[in-house]
Amino acid sequence: MRYLLLLIEDDAELSAFLKEALEAAGYRVVTAGTGKQGLRELVQWSPNLVILDLMLPDMDGFEICRRIRKYDPKLPILILTGRKEVADRVRGLNLGADDYLVKPFDLQELHARIQALLRRAYEAQPGVYRFLDLTFDPMAREARRGQRIIPLTQREARLLQVFMEHPRQVLTRDFLYQEVWGYGYGQTSNVLDVYIRYLRRKLEAQGEPRLIHTVRGVGYILREPEEVGISPTPTDH
Repeated sequence: MRYLLLLIEDDAELSAFLKEALEAAGYRVVTAGTGKQGLRELVQWSPNLVILDLMLPDMDGFEICRRIRKYDPKLPILILTGRKEVADRVRGLNLGADDYLVKPFDLQELHARIQALLRRAYEAQPGVYRFLDLTFDPMAREARRGQRIIPLTQREARLLQVFMEHPRQVLTRDFLYQEVWGYGYGQTSNVLDVYIRYLRRKLEAQGEPRLIHTVRGVGYILREPEEVGISPTPTDH
């Protein structure tokens, strides 16, 4: 798997250097020079890990860390900053960062820390799919919203797996029928709509926002809720 990293860093020279070095190490890298741009890139690219500078020109890095963690509770966040105070490290970790590296730093150490975070987040659970707060283990036929366990029937599990394999892609009704039921079902059957209702009911049982959305006249898509809360504009809290 070739991991995608999001680098939020306003120092253009350092950003370009890190992008080149990390891509040479085998990663894909998306960069952002401001906090607002970083939040937009997060939603657009769904990276595997975020490298976050705290001192950005438009937004406080701690606030960005808080919003990223609210948006995705399990996304690895590595803070990379010139702030050396212990209080800043503690605050960053308390807001949800997974690691904290102070500038200037050694490139090999940065690479090692990235590898450790990715290994902990992804390689420790082979075959487990993840999208925002939703995880699915096809071997156990078990889904989770956060820490809530969601038992699934065989057909529900297969339907959810197809969505998890194609996040943010519009899946046509014909495609879903073929992948879940095989040939023999068609547009005259409403079994797909029935199982979508079953799946939504279980995934949203405790008021969680909807992830499986209807695309009228076409099919369905697994994507972020309409009210996804990481707007770049400041909010009261």
